[in-house]
Amino acid sequence: MSTAAVSRPAPFDTGRLDALMDKANIDVLLVTSKHNVQYLLGGHRAFFFDYMDAFGTSRYLPVVVYAKGQADKTIYVGHGMEGYQNAVKPLWVPEFIKGATSIDSMEKAVAYVKKSGVKAKRIGVEMPFLPLDAADALRREMPHSELVDSVFTLERLRARKTADELAVLKQASEKVIACMLAVIANHGPGTTKQELADALKREEVNRGLTFEYCLVACGTSHNRAPSPQRWEQGDVLSLDSGGNYNGYIGDLARMAILGEPDAELEDLLGEIEAVQRAAFSVIKPGVIGGEIYTVAEERLKKSKIKDHTDFLAHGMGLVTHEAPRLTGTGPVRYDGYDADKALEEGMVVSVETTLQHPTRGFIKLEDTVVITAKGHEVYGEGARGWNRGGTSAK
Repeated sequence: MSTAAVSRPAPFDTGRLDALMDKANIDVLLVTSKHNVQYLLGGHRAFFFDYMDAFGTSRYLPVVVYAKGQADKTIYVGHGMEGYQNAVKPLWVPEFIKGATSIDSMEKAVAYVKKSGVKAKRIGVEMPFLPLDAADALRREMPHSELVDSVFTLERLRARKTADELAVLKQASEKVIACMLAVIANHGPGTTKQELADALKREEVNRGLTFEYCLVACGTSHNRAPSPQRWEQGDVLSLDSGGNYNGYIGDLARMAILGEPDAELEDLLGEIEAVQRAAFSVIKPGVIGGEIYTVAEERLKKSKIKDHTDFLAHGMGLVTHEAPRLTGTGPVRYDGYDADKALEEGMVVSVETTLQHPTRGFIKLEDTVVITAKGHEVYGEGARGWNRGGTSAK
C-alpha cells in the first residue's frame, strides 16, 4: 500500500549527494539507517520505533530509495504506523510506501526500483545497517547488481551541518549542561553513582532530551559505570553524558566536588582546560584537521599530567564519531580521512581531554565545537571549573 506524499524540494543538497554518488560510482541508494533516513527525510523519525527495532519475529527497517540525478523519483518505505505522522506532517518525497517486516520493506523498495526504471548497476547500501535477511532479498531480486557500501558517501553528505542542524545541536549541548548542573546541585554525600545516573536521565527527559548514557566516576576510582559506589565529602565527580535532541547528540563532560577543591585539584583541572583551549585555538575554516591534534599534544607534552592524560577529537552530529575523522588511532576504528584535509564551515568537533590520575581520580572535560565562518563557537560553554555538589540543600 502506498500513500502520496507532498512533492517539494529535498531538505538536503541533492547536487552534493549526486556528486558524491558519482565519485563513488553509485547509481541508486537504498538507505536503511535511522540517522540517514532522518537526514534524507528532513527530520522524520518513526515515533513508534524510536527506542526499538525488534517487531514480532522481524524488525523495523525503513528504506529511502534515492537515484542519482533523479531526486523527483525518491520514495520512502516505512512502517504503517508512520502513516499517522505523514498525515500530520507530510513527507517531501513523492511517494510513501507502507512496509512491515525487514524483508517486506526491502522487497517493496526493490519493486519500486524495477518499476521506475532507474539505473541500478551499482546499488549503495549501508553495510552495517542492513540485516542479512533484507540483504539476501535484495541480492535475490537484483542478481545482476553490485552492492557497494555507501556509509562514507552519506557521512560526507552530513559533514557540513546546516543552520537548522546547528541550532538543534546547540540546544542539545546547553540542555545537557543544565541537566548536569541540576544533578550536581541537588545531590550530596552518600549519593550512589547509580542514583546520579538515574537523576541525570530524569533531568534530560524532563528537558526534552532522549537519554542515551551517563558515564560517572567519583572518588579515586576510574570506573565510570553506574554502581552502588557512593559520592562522599571531598570526592571528585566526573559526569559524561550523551543527550539526544531531535536526533542530534549533545555529548559533554563536566566535573564536580563535594566540598572545596584543593590547590592540586585546581591545578589538574586547569591543565586539562589549557589543553582544551589549545585545541580550540586552531579550529577554523581552512585549517588542516590534524592541526587540532598537533597543538593539543604539544601543549600536553609540556604538562606534568602528560603520562596519565589522553586527548581525543572527533566529529559529532546525528552520530557520535562521524565526520570529520581527525585520527586513525582513536578508540573507534576508522581511518583519519580528514586529518590532512581542511576543516570546513559547518563541521562539528567534539574535543575531550581525559586524566586518569593515580591518586586524585578521573578528571575530564569534553566540549562541542562548531566551525563558523569567522572561526569557531563552543556549544554548552559554561560550568568548566569545579562545580560544587549539594548546594541546593544549603
